[in-house]
Amino acid sequence: MDRCKVYFKKLNSNAVVPSYGSEYAAGADLYACLKAPVDIAPGETQFIHTGIAVELPPYTVGLLYARSGLACKKGVAPANKVGVIDCDYRGELIVALHNHSGATVTVEPAERVAQMVITPYIYGEYEETDELSSSVRGEGGFGSTGSK
Repeated sequence: MDRCKVYFKKLNSNAVVPSYGSEYAAGADLYACLKAPVDIAPGETQFIHTGIAVELPPYTVGLLYARSGLACKKGVAPANKVGVIDCDYRGELIVALHNHSGATVTVEPAERVAQMVITPYIYGEYEETDELSSSVRGEGGFGSTGSK
C-alpha cells in the first residue's frame, strides 16, 4: 500500500483532524470548523472553513469531492464539483458548498463536509506543433464514442 506523509496545521483550535472512514477509504473526511451552525438556502453557496492547512508531497494534488451522504441525502455538494488543492498551496482548506435541494440545509460544527483524495499527477510540458498524430477517434467530440 502506498502512503505519504501529509503535514497539516490547525489554524483554529476547534479544527478536526482529517480522517479516513475505513481502512480502504480513498478520501479523508474534512470537517466544518464553525462557531455556530450555518444555513445554506436553496440555490445558495456558502464557504465552509475547515480550520486546517496542509502540505502535500511534491507532484501530488488534493482533490476535494462531495461526501455521498451529504450530497444524496441533503442535496449539498461542492459548488465547483471537484476542488483542486495544489501541492504548493499553504492556505486554509475551504469548501464551497452549494445547496442543490429545494430546502434550507444546516451545516453543523464538526460535520463532515467533503473528502480529500490525494493523487499524483503528471506535469505537462506543452509544445506547439503543426500536426498531431492520427487516432481512430480523430476529432469526434461530445457523444461521438457512444452507440450508433
